[in-house]
Amino acid sequence: MPLTVGTAGHIDHGKTWLVRALTGKDTDRLPEEQARGISIDLGYAPLDLPDGRRLSLVDVPGHERFVRTMVAGASGIDLFLLVIDAGEGARPQTHEHLAILRLLGAERGVVAVTKADAVDEDSLELALAEARELVPGAAVVAVSAKTGLGLDDLREALALAARETPRDDAPTRLYVDRVFTLRGIGTVATGTLWSGRIAAGDTLRIEPGGRDVRVRSVQVHDDDVALAESGQRVAVALPGIERRELARGDALVQPGAYTPTYRIDVELEELGLAIPQRVLVHHGTSATLARVARAGKFAQLRLAAPIVAARGDRVVLRAGTTVGGGLVLDAAPPRHRDPRRFAGDVAEPSVEERLVELRRELDRRLDAADPLDPGIALPTEPWARELLPLLGLEQRGSKLYRPGARGSLGEREQEAAELEGQLGGEPVKVADAQLARFLEEHGRLVRVGDGYAISPDAYAHAREMVVSELESSGRITLGRCRDLLGTSRKTAQLLLERFDADGVTRRVGDERVLRRAAARRS
Repeated sequence: MPLTVGTAGHIDHGKTWLVRALTGKDTDRLPEEQARGISIDLGYAPLDLPDGRRLSLVDVPGHERFVRTMVAGASGIDLFLLVIDAGEGARPQTHEHLAILRLLGAERGVVAVTKADAVDEDSLELALAEARELVPGAAVVAVSAKTGLGLDDLREALALAARETPRDDAPTRLYVDRVFTLRGIGTVATGTLWSGRIAAGDTLRIEPGGRDVRVRSVQVHDDDVALAESGQRVAVALPGIERRELARGDALVQPGAYTPTYRIDVELEELGLAIPQRVLVHHGTSATLARVARAGKFAQLRLAAPIVAARGDRVVLRAGTTVGGGLVLDAAPPRHRDPRRFAGDVAEPSVEERLVELRRELDRRLDAADPLDPGIALPTEPWARELLPLLGLEQRGSKLYRPGARGSLGEREQEAAELEGQLGGEPVKVADAQLARFLEEHGRLVRVGDGYAISPDAYAHAREMVVSELESSGRITLGRCRDLLGTSRKTAQLLLERFDADGVTRRVGDERVLRRAAARRS
């Protein structure tokens, strides 16, 4: 049975180094992560155990600024791998991450006491004893990612914990944590498959939103598979959908099996801090502002944006820090007015509360925007339009941008370079229209026809030859252009159409003539 294990622990306690030692994979994929030496986003790797089982491993950031990302990665895990530095012991994020794991129902796991080679024997024994006290019942293993000490013991401990961990099944539900585009494939969404199965050819529904999509192909840790099962890290290729139409927090579900909801009834668990009336609700990979209508240990969470939940799910509640969580009792309740159970109606949000809500929602959408064009559509609510001037964002046409934000290739620089290496005088098919537009805006290719491109040098050479011919003879036919450039009829046609669009030539019947402006420029 496939399972997912998630790391947890304070920053700089060696989570990513340990993952690399266990799996051989560096989960810090972003240039900023490699430059700063800290994890910022979620990382993933397959973990092979001694009994032949393969787990999906999710590596989470340890910095307090990225707790929201940590919760998104920890949601849906079956086992935890809590990492504690042998020299430092448990630190603030160790305790907060452990509390989040408990709130999410991740009860089984292993504690790795890292950097065991860097402390003396007495200090190591003390660190191991403190770890056993912190997480009673969990196996505690001393390890060193540097020397390899304890790695086999850690794999054995994880294998034992995995054998003891059950997983219930239900209709298909995958919460999206990453969306990107691959040349020749299109939009790809990744996430942990909470329940059900996904195969190529399946129809899934994007919720909230209610759009059906077809699965072209399925991968588990970069390997093509016929069928992905619950508990696995899954990537699904979704043709016919743009990258901007999906974002972290969305769910891919079996059509008709789940209904998005603005309300959930929960049984609360507090962490010693009072749960305020206004909280950020973490569920799946989403984070949504909500009001808490409460009576004792029960509450109704009234959400600013819909989520896809089911009875038995768990949520984490934060208000600056983690204040508690809850077990979902009803995923689609009516609005309660019974004073014996809930605290009655909640007043309309104030301008300040709506501003916080809007800022968080726009930040979520901006974080998920395509790096090639990091803008998002304007919100449609009238009250939101009125608050936009207070957020300091830039409006360019019908889109919003962070101040000074400009498109960039980011991780797609290598893909762009490979595409440029293919370009010459014969048009090359470019499946990603947005990538083609970006590269053209930066002078790295010239688009011709629908979805084709040539190199800028080839375009300039062809333009120079056609202009020279027109200046001497006055007119040019498609056949003459083909012969002049030594290319195919189709390529000559695409080039002439581009010259028309660029104001170089003008079509007169079956011939082209040189426009006056182009003649003056030449």
